[in-house]
Amino acid sequence: MSAASYSIHWSRSVPFLELLALAVALAMDALAVSVATGITLGKPSLVQLLRMPLAFGLFQAVMPVTGWLLGLSVRHLIERWDHWIAFALLAFVSLNMLREAFWGKEENVEAKDSTSGLTLLLLAVATSIDAMAVGLSFSLLHLPIIFPAMIIGIVCTLISAGGMAAGARLGRIGCVRCWAGVAGGVALLGIGLSILYEHGVFDAAGS
Repeated sequence: MSAASYSIHWSRSVPFLELLALAVALAMDALAVSVATGITLGKPSLVQLLRMPLAFGLFQAVMPVTGWLLGLSVRHLIERWDHWIAFALLAFVSLNMLREAFWGKEENVEAKDSTSGLTLLLLAVATSIDAMAVGLSFSLLHLPIIFPAMIIGIVCTLISAGGMAAGARLGRIGCVRCWAGVAGGVALLGIGLSILYEHGVFDAAGS
């Protein structure tokens, strides 16, 4: 399938299951932070239980749009290589998530209230940087962004709220953060490989 036909196909319809898998993968960092915050707070109030997930979801929705708009300015220069660039971006994010999962240091969550003020802002930005790279890859592949950004934001909000609630109930489980990052990294890498497959890269390599 050519890049042009691929772009037309995806601009009409983004497969919902793949979009959902992407949204879940992008929410893994937010999940890890939310679980750790829930564990630290012990008994988060309703305001805290809503404030952090909503902030994370908002940034997860805004960052892909930001990356997508950035991609518009350079798309015409790299259309011949769009699928490789998209794969490289997703692979970079994926490998970074896997590296942090296996070798990263545990993030410190403040014992006070990490669901407000500058701390919340920094956490929201830090957990949504990967989403901006994904938005850029969407732009390079001529994919629509508004609906995907909404799904990414909603999924992140729900997962973060669930993570905080679970963290408040469960004891500190060190492997939670590790395996969340692993699952997210593998999912992003799989999506990147599927992009190459749709462009016939593997067919060309096998011929």
